[in-house]
Amino acid sequence: MLTAIRLSLAPLLLVGLSFCQAVPDPAFSPERLARIGTFLQQSVDQNKIAGAVALVLHNGKPVYERAVGWSDKEAGRRMTTNTVFRIASQTKAITSAAIMALVEEGKIGLKEPVGHFIPSFTKTTVAQPTESGLNLVPAKRPITIQDLLTHTAGISYGVNAHLAPLYEAKGLGPAAGNGWYTADKAEPICETMERLGTLPFLTQPGEAFVYGYNTDVLGCVVEKASGMTLAEFIRTRITAPLGLKDTRFFLPAAERDRLAAVYSTSKGGTFVRAPEGSKGQGAYVDGPRVSFAGGAGLTSTARDYARFLEMIRRGGVLNGVRILAPRSVELMTTNQSGDLHAKSSGPGLGFGLGFQTTDRYGANGMASVGSFGWGGAYGTTYLVDQKSGLVLVLMLQLIPNGTDVQAKFNNLVYQSLLH
Repeated sequence: MLTAIRLSLAPLLLVGLSFCQAVPDPAFSPERLARIGTFLQQSVDQNKIAGAVALVLHNGKPVYERAVGWSDKEAGRRMTTNTVFRIASQTKAITSAAIMALVEEGKIGLKEPVGHFIPSFTKTTVAQPTESGLNLVPAKRPITIQDLLTHTAGISYGVNAHLAPLYEAKGLGPAAGNGWYTADKAEPICETMERLGTLPFLTQPGEAFVYGYNTDVLGCVVEKASGMTLAEFIRTRITAPLGLKDTRFFLPAAERDRLAAVYSTSKGGTFVRAPEGSKGQGAYVDGPRVSFAGGAGLTSTARDYARFLEMIRRGGVLNGVRILAPRSVELMTTNQSGDLHAKSSGPGLGFGLGFQTTDRYGANGMASVGSFGWGGAYGTTYLVDQKSGLVLVLMLQLIPNGTDVQAKFNNLVYQSLLH
């Protein structure tokens, strides 16, 4: 059943998300909103996805929320709005916010070399493939904090053919699932990142958009600059102040049934249960619980993550709790990488300090110019459209994801917005 919600007490709603009687939002067509649920349910019925949770905020108030399908089909658990998801790279936005909080305190500089915090990054190298093997050359300049935030440091996930053997030998790249997975590591993230700094990188700093361990490195920088673990910093400075009780690196054993199962798109286009281990279910309940990966380690719910995004949409503050200054948020959500991201992802797309930006209408479906967002490897995705006052969150657990559910979900939200 469609849930369209409009509440007059937005502050109460955003802290506790205690849902009351729904009142339609006049900016949206109820009939058109209903198309979202029809589409998601069809995706379940056609075995494209096991289940999903969709949530849309308009000016801070929920106008649509629905859970469809299965959280764990084999166990007979239905999806609920309280289901917990592995959010993978959606962790990056939260870690980037942690970095900016420390920038605001003067503990980190955006142009500061990463080597000031992680010694192995003081002098890094770049691998150039040759006919006879690899030629390792020194980086032309030090990698900076801003290089990491914009993914222009030249650091990949080490799964490239010429780098994979070197990374695998150090427990990274192919040895870490799909490269980004560290939940099963029994070592702190700074030990892993210190080792990463001894490996050659893919390109020279500042010359290309290269998606990789950048934000994991930033997670270590947070630990070095703050004197606490990344998990503790995020809890005390971001999630607890915002009332995000379900955004954590690992779940308590007593809550294991809240975690959605991971599925994969089969060759036939239908979902199958993913295996155990680093490329499937992962160690988010029973693992060592030691590696706090700032690039891909968090779990969360749709409601929690939407509250975090609403704080960003409002310029760093929510319900009187200020996490960041408006100027910091503006830096994060505007293109800071020139055309480097567009060269790899398409014209009209940029990358700020932790978010992909929409710089041309049509570059990201119907999203307005100035919108920003990203997603996670397990199929979660989000978009913030400041011009339209929208926060869109869609949670799946599908890796690899061979569906077009995410893009169609965004378009279905926009076609329902009439004012």
